[in-house]
Amino acid sequence: MKRYSPLIFWIIILLLGGCTMAPKYERPAAPVPNQWPTGAAYEEMKGAAAAPAMQELPWQKFFTDERLQKIIATALKNNRDLRLAVLNVEKSRALYGIQRAELFPTVNAVGTGSKGRVPADLSYTGQDMTVQQYSVNFGMSAWEIDFFGRIRSLKDRALEEYFATDQARRSAQILLVSSVANAYLNLAADRESLNLTTSTLDAQEHAYKLIRRRYDVGLASEIDLRRAQSQADTARGDVARYTQLVALDENALQLLVGSPVPPALLPPELGKARPLRDISPGLSSELLLGLPDVLAAEHRLRAANANIGAARAAFFPRISLTTTFGTASADLSGLFKDGSSTWNFAPQIIVPIFDARLWSLYDATRVEKDITIAQYERAIQAAFRETADALAVKGTVNRQVAAQESLVTAFAATYRLSVVRYTKGIDGYLSVLDAQRSLYGAQKGLISLYLFRLANDVALYKALGGGA
Repeated sequence: MKRYSPLIFWIIILLLGGCTMAPKYERPAAPVPNQWPTGAAYEEMKGAAAAPAMQELPWQKFFTDERLQKIIATALKNNRDLRLAVLNVEKSRALYGIQRAELFPTVNAVGTGSKGRVPADLSYTGQDMTVQQYSVNFGMSAWEIDFFGRIRSLKDRALEEYFATDQARRSAQILLVSSVANAYLNLAADRESLNLTTSTLDAQEHAYKLIRRRYDVGLASEIDLRRAQSQADTARGDVARYTQLVALDENALQLLVGSPVPPALLPPELGKARPLRDISPGLSSELLLGLPDVLAAEHRLRAANANIGAARAAFFPRISLTTTFGTASADLSGLFKDGSSTWNFAPQIIVPIFDARLWSLYDATRVEKDITIAQYERAIQAAFRETADALAVKGTVNRQVAAQESLVTAFAATYRLSVVRYTKGIDGYLSVLDAQRSLYGAQKGLISLYLFRLANDVALYKALGGGA
């Protein structure tokens, strides 16, 4: 018997390996151009090739603001959505372990005992009797030998679903980092807008008091007084609105972080926030294939491909094996005496003759693969669109900011001159009102552009797959 043991061992390994009827996997061609878009909107991006790629840059080096770094680190520890994503990965890995274990037999040890009365008319002795039996058995029950790879295909599907879940966890982490950064920048922008509206309100109240004194002595008309009052009231309303927005921004940031954010880590205003690190998208769009969303879609496609193998294997016979050996006796004390051994060997083969459900199942798996191919291609197209949009904004936003800064300078000079002319009685207060309104609007527009530029850098960070 010993000389056959290695042969039996290799036969078992061969049966465990089996074969697979899943079609050979081929990655679909990317439905996007190989190169990034070109044109007037992307001219400034030509000089960005020297910047490091996003995959080579950890988020700690991309977000250079120390306060923001500490907030992001806290969010990665405490955020509940990310915690759920991690737990889903653990669950998916456990489910894969369950499916993989189907390849191996389940071995159990079973002990039984029974005692019962047999009436006389059923007893072989013609008299009523008490029958008792005890047994101890060791073996496996209904182990399916995976000749045609049905279980292996299901195992491969579970593995790919586990990989897809892990990529979804990576995507959730990148989304969390970018969301925290955006919330931080929005809070900084609203705080700067609040400071602007507060200083504007102080100026408007000062102007209103001045015109009020001039009106009291007959040097200003009532219409100038009411115009000054309307400007002060407008600024007062803006102060209340931005005070509200700052509070809402702080609440949103705390929700993302998962715990209260210390006041010392909150940004004072947008102008004092440190700029983000410059990054390069590279020359080829092939890097999109390594993004978490795209990889998750590809793993789901591989899972659908493996599922076709399981559906094909269902058309072939299924062989299962039940075998036990042990000991049995009418007396508990005789279980392990000589001559009490028992064994049982019961192979079973199930050959499908007619089952219309199998064809529908096979058709469903093929359609499912087509669906996942479309989802995979859509993920690549969406990633290309997000990256191209961010690159277009990055290539043009600096020109917008420069133009807006020049506009603010021009309106500031106009406002100063209009105040001088009104004080000297050359122009009416309407010119001061128009100049001040234009300057206020230009200043708010400049803050919005500063925020837009930084938020676009965060969007590019997210579109390129973030950093480790």
